[in-house]
Amino acid sequence: MTPPHFAPLREKVVLITGAGGGLGRTFAIGFAAQGAKVGCLDISEQGLAGTVSDIAKAGGVAIPVLADISDEVSVEKGFAEVVEKFGGVDVLVNNAGIATTPMRLHEMSLADWDRLMAVNLRGAFLCLREALPLMQKKRGGSIVNIASIAGLRGYFPGFSILGGNYSASKGALVALTRQVAIEYAAENIRCNAIAPGFIEDTDLGRERRAATSPGMTSAFEREMSVRVPLGRRGKPDELVELAIYLAGAQSSYVTGQIIAADGGWLAA
Repeated sequence: MTPPHFAPLREKVVLITGAGGGLGRTFAIGFAAQGAKVGCLDISEQGLAGTVSDIAKAGGVAIPVLADISDEVSVEKGFAEVVEKFGGVDVLVNNAGIATTPMRLHEMSLADWDRLMAVNLRGAFLCLREALPLMQKKRGGSIVNIASIAGLRGYFPGFSILGGNYSASKGALVALTRQVAIEYAAENIRCNAIAPGFIEDTDLGRERRAATSPGMTSAFEREMSVRVPLGRRGKPDELVELAIYLAGAQSSYVTGQIIAADGGWLAA
């Protein structure tokens, strides 16, 4: 018999931002497979429809929540919808994020800086602000923020593959993770972050790929094969079990931690 301490996520309410595609869709499907009720929040109605359909076909429970996480009122309405349908929120996966076209800092426009910060940092704050009181009512909860190795170490291989705005937003999310963990530990609310390395098949690099020449793309892929000790980029599925672990009872004594899933990048 499975000890109660290691109870699955069945019937837990999990809200995942950026669930309309990419890594967020993978998280949503993975949590639903564990028996969780999943609120799939995204700005893309079409993307949400695809995610919720995939979950329903597999026998899971999910609802689409159309919202813009950079907008305060939109976030409030989105969380209210999840509370109305499922009664609260047990787990928040702060996954939604964007990356603007990579360039060196002196070349970056203020518009690109502000646009990214509005989603990656203000959006995470707005979602945390809604989720925390709901978790206080339930006398506990778990938050999993999706940060990045870019928030832990700088990297410039002679050409821009990341923007300073992206690195700054993820570094701030790392600090915010630790602060939330300390502030709410006495209320049995845990907060941890995953810092992925370079992961395949996400929506994050869409602008970079559109603005990058074939030669630069080849140079980037060569750099990944040399720089990552495991010799390859990660796959979205390889992050799902880690997120589930941090969300569930198995990690009940883990809070304030930043766990890199990077193929050994930071260790090299």
